[in-house]
Amino acid sequence: MAYRYDNLKLEKGMYREAGRSFTQTLEREDPSEAYKGTPLEGLDAYQRQLKRFDIKVKGAGSDVVEKFFASAQSAVLFPEYIARSVRQGMEETNLLPQITAAVTQFNGMDYRSIASVPEKEDKSLRRVEERASIPQTEIRTQENLVRLHKRGRMLVASYEAIRYQKLDLFSVTLRQIGAYINRMHLEDAIDVILNGDGNDNPAQVISLPENSGGKLSYGDLVDFWAKFDPYEMNTLLVSGDVMLQLLKLSELQNPLTGLNFQGTGKLTTPLGAELLRTSALGSGTLIGLDRRYALEMVQGSDVLVEYDKLIDRQLERAAITSVSGFAKLFVDAAKVLEL
Repeated sequence: MAYRYDNLKLEKGMYREAGRSFTQTLEREDPSEAYKGTPLEGLDAYQRQLKRFDIKVKGAGSDVVEKFFASAQSAVLFPEYIARSVRQGMEETNLLPQITAAVTQFNGMDYRSIASVPEKEDKSLRRVEERASIPQTEIRTQENLVRLHKRGRMLVASYEAIRYQKLDLFSVTLRQIGAYINRMHLEDAIDVILNGDGNDNPAQVISLPENSGGKLSYGDLVDFWAKFDPYEMNTLLVSGDVMLQLLKLSELQNPLTGLNFQGTGKLTTPLGAELLRTSALGSGTLIGLDRRYALEMVQGSDVLVEYDKLIDRQLERAAITSVSGFAKLFVDAAKVLEL
């Protein structure tokens, strides 16, 4: 049986189509739906092209980098391999889905978000008498723009230096680049939570009592939790030193908490909040948030690579970038506790 993917013509222009990724362009030309019930079911259009040119990118039998450049057409697949490996590194230690309420795709560098800042009276669902007006919740656009930031790393290597390297090993370096890029986006997110997005909306900062000596107690954590009403403190983002203090609290040494950690690898507090540690947060700082309402991630672009250079084997200064920004949604849905 002849398959469409065997005769697909690959060219650089597939990376230039506006509003489409390389894989999306391939899928348009070679839809995965056509392979249902065949041995190729479960592979996307890019993976079918790897199979076409017999390129193995992982496992003990992975090929060397040079295999991509066996022909002019197979070389077109190399930038997508770079992008996928970098994206995998970004996803491996990605905390952003656990602290963002929504992800907005946006084509540009300046974004205007929306906001709703209800007064206490507006939050109550009062009974509406006959012919009486219904209470209003005003939603408006933010006064100032949210700026998106391009974050990336430069891939510096000669083709001669990597041509005989196994793709499985090369992917490790690329995943590390992805982890670095994602760390930069996380730092941007934390900065917006702490200082606001330029619309006079920094997080409320709460300090421990003066007689605490900088030591966090379970009572302090309960008091912090209580300040979130009507929101729910379901996530705690903490620095390494704060994590150590929390783990030493007797309440967090509850057997059920330990069983949950041993079974799932996730730590939760007795208050039900998921505990996330990151070195991107300054020492002595704890951020509590209701991840359903606190933060919007604005994604200007996914992982972008300089495909021309990579296809032409000019790896010496090939940039790998990703564009994202963050906007505050409901200000009171995130608060900071300083030790």
